[in-house]
Amino acid sequence: MPEPKTPWPHAPTHLLATTGTYFVTASTYLKAHHFRSATRVRVLHRGLLTVARDFGWQLEAWAVFSNHYHFVAHSPANQPTAESLGLMLKTLHVKTSGWVNRLDKTPARQVWFNFRETRLTYPRSYLARLNYTHQNAVKHGLVSVANQYPWCSAAWFERMASSAQVKTIYRFKTEKLQVPDDFEPSPEW
Repeated sequence: MPEPKTPWPHAPTHLLATTGTYFVTASTYLKAHHFRSATRVRVLHRGLLTVARDFGWQLEAWAVFSNHYHFVAHSPANQPTAESLGLMLKTLHVKTSGWVNRLDKTPARQVWFNFRETRLTYPRSYLARLNYTHQNAVKHGLVSVANQYPWCSAAWFERMASSAQVKTIYRFKTEKLQVPDDFEPSPEW
C-alpha cells in the first residue's frame, strides 16, 4: 500500500467543496511591497472588486494593501461549490503581476505567493471577521479611523448599512481571532 502524501507545508490545502461565506487572505511573495503607491494599490483594489463581480463572489468586506489583502465574501449562489475562488484569484494575480512587472521591467519576477481561506460557519466568527477586515488599515497603523483608508470597505459599509448594523459589527472583538496577519504594509499610499 502506498504511503499517503504529505501536503506541501508552504501551500495551504484549499477546502472549497462547499458553498458559503469565506474569509480570504492573499500575500505577495516574500511580503514584498509591489503595490506600494496609491496608483498601484488602486489598481489592485479595482482588480479585486472586478474579478469578484465577474466570478459572482459577493464581497462584504475587503482591505487591500501594498503586500497583501483580505476579504470576506459569499461564494456564487448558482454554483455547487466555492472552487471558483482559486480561478478568480489566479485571474487577479496573473493580471496584476503582469501589470506591475511591466511597470518595473521585471517580466519573470514572482509577485504573488498563495492564499488562505477559511469557511465561516459560526455567526460570531463571521461578524468578527467582518469587523477585522473593515478595521485592518487601523490595525496596521495606516489610518486612525478605518473609513479614512480608501482601499477598504469601511466607508462603503458605513454608507450602505444601517447605523445599528454598523454599531453591531464594530462591537465584535477581534483580538482572539486566529488570523495570520504579520504583514507590514507600506505607508506610501
